[in-house]
Formats: sequence, C-alpha cells, structure tokens
Amino acid sequence: MDLFLITDTRELLHTKSRKEDACNRLRAVLGDSLCSCEIELASEELASCLQASSSLPPSITEDMLTLEIQDESSSPVPQSSFLSVSVDNSLSHAHSLIQIQCYDHKGLLYDIMRTLKDYNMQISYGRFNSEENGNCNVDLFVVQNDGQKIVDPNKQVALCSRLRMELSSPLRVTFISRGPDIELLVANPVEICGKGRPLVFYDITHALKLLEIRIFLAEIGRHVIGDREWEVYRVHLGDDHELCASKDKIVDGVTKMLMGWH
Repeated sequence: MDLFLITDTRELLHTKSRKEDACNRLRAVLGDSLCSCEIELASEELASCLQASSSLPPSITEDMLTLEIQDESSSPVPQSSFLSVSVDNSLSHAHSLIQIQCYDHKGLLYDIMRTLKDYNMQISYGRFNSEENGNCNVDLFVVQNDGQKIVDPNKQVALCSRLRMELSSPLRVTFISRGPDIELLVANPVEICGKGRPLVFYDITHALKLLEIRIFLAEIGRHVIGDREWEVYRVHLGDDHELCASKDKIVDGVTKMLMGWH
C-alpha cells in the first residue's frame, strides 16, 4: 500500500466529486495495477507525526549555507570542466553581454534563467553552443528591469558570483542519519516567485529504481535557510539499501540522474 499526504490548491478535496476525479485520474495512469484508491482526511495523530519530522538537523542547514561559497572539490560538476561567468558592456550600446562557459547539465538554461529572473534581468537575445566534450558557451544580451545596462560593478560581481554558484551546484545531494536508519536528502533553491525545480522527485525515484533500492518513506517540504527558501526531498530508504549499493554510489547515481549525466 502506498500512502500519500497531499493538499489541494483548489481546496475542494473534501467534496465527493473532487475525490472521484483524483481517483479516476490515478486509475487511468496505473491501470490494472491499482486495486483500490481512497482519499480521506488525515488524522491528527498522523499530521502531528509529520510535523514533528519536518525540521532539518542543524548540521544540514550549516552544510547548505557552506555550499553557497563552496570550492570546486565539493561541486558535482566534473573537475575537468571550466566555469566562467563575465559581464561585458563594450559590445553593445544598449545591452550588457553576459558570457558563460560551463559544463552542460539537465536544466542548465533553467538555472540561468531563474537566476536572472531573481535579479530582475530581461533577456533580449541569447545564443547557446554545446561542444562534444560536454562544455558549452552561452551569450546573453540583457538589460535591467529599468531598461539600462548593468554598469554598477557591485551588481556585476554579485550576479556573476550567484551564477557561478548556481551552475556549479544547482542541487545538493547527501545522506543524514535518522535514528538507526538513514535517509537521502536532496535540496534545491526555490525561485523568488515560489516555484520549485521540475521533475526532481521523478529523477530521484528513477535513479533509486535503477539501483534496485526501495523507498520506505518520502517527505517533501519547504525550508528557509539563511535568506533563501529551499525545496527539500527526504527519502527514507528501505532496510536492504546496504545490500544494493554504498552511500557514495547512491549519491553518485542520484546526482548523475538529476544532472542528466547518465
């Protein structure tokens, strides 16, 4: 039996029609493998247990903050790759040119666009070139939300620094202890508008399936760490994980799936 604790953004899950619609959609996807489907209000005891486990250990929050200014050795990006971000105002009278050289990964353009969006930058023209060795070059002609070029040196430094950080480590993958058991933790920053990174949970479960590791419990929550909001996936693994793969192999497999390096 699979148990999911869900909320309805329409706030209609208490109605019979909404419950039936949700169950019918699940049946359409799962087909004959679905024996039954029921939706009911979670008990206070279950809700309290979930709330009690929702906090993150201080060591994890400290590690995440440390990763904001991490060195290359802690980045999942291959060490042989080259990462460079610069701003050039000499090639256009109306736009600032942001030049990025980095190693390609799944969601690369998403990571660049969400960062520029958070900094209120508008893109007028862009060019993307990928090489056979996995490295790529991105040229973006941008202006600020007031239509002006980025002339403030402090803004240039801050923007380049944030882009380097986001591209060197767009997601955090690690293990934490949960009593006698362990759980896999994956975290990614949330956009200022409140949207999270797409397909993260799918990639996590797909990677664990390939490693033949069962999931006993999974929790998804939002946490404010420092001045940023993070979407955190906590995956409590089955007792047989040690028979299937080491912690390093699991972290490596999940990271490669999330970054599209399989």
